[in-house]
Amino acid sequence: MRIDELAGHFGVSLATMHRDLDQLVERRLLRKERGRAAPFPTLTMETATRFRVGVNLAVKEALCAAVADEIRPGSTLVLDDSTTVFPLAARIARTEAVTVVTNSLGVARLFDETPGADVTLLGGRYRGEFGSCVGPEVLRALGRIHADVAVMSAVSVLGGRLFHPIRDYAEIKEAMLDCAERSLLLVDHTKFGKSATHAYSDIARYDRVVTDRGAPAGELAALRRRGVTVDVVDA
Repeated sequence: MRIDELAGHFGVSLATMHRDLDQLVERRLLRKERGRAAPFPTLTMETATRFRVGVNLAVKEALCAAVADEIRPGSTLVLDDSTTVFPLAARIARTEAVTVVTNSLGVARLFDETPGADVTLLGGRYRGEFGSCVGPEVLRALGRIHADVAVMSAVSVLGGRLFHPIRDYAEIKEAMLDCAERSLLLVDHTKFGKSATHAYSDIARYDRVVTDRGAPAGELAALRRRGVTVDVVDA
């Protein structure tokens, strides 16, 4: 895609767009050539949070609405740093007294004015482009957490396996799965049929997967063959 078109799509300057793309080039997640940006074949890249937060927002809100009734007052909830869970965090912040554990500064800030919420922000090495912390400190902290529910998203889902282009985040998602009694995966249709560098879990570890009607039938069939509860929502 043309870099000037990307800048216009995300509402940023051309210089800002080039700087963000240069970071992805350094991580070998894409290449720049003659004013265009292109991902390497079969790989999925993770873009900065500010670019993702407004993408497919109606779908994200529908996915979150579908699982809102699973969050009980007084429960302990683990949320990852995916923008897909932001609408759920915002909904809970308006209504519920809960304990929230997250590595996402954006998620934590949604509870700034929720006096009944007890928020634990997992600290570690801060990744500014993603607004979240990674590293062994986060993993150790999650090892001491016992949560009622973990709600996460995924960058890539292929054949019932989950993938992430960045190892640190793949490890955190595994740790979040390990610390929760019940795990929910919210993924829109754009996440299916792709792989990335680091495989981190079989989707059968999740108790419930929620997606939208654009999800490929073959991928959904693969999930159900693994015994996964799959809910498809309108958005």
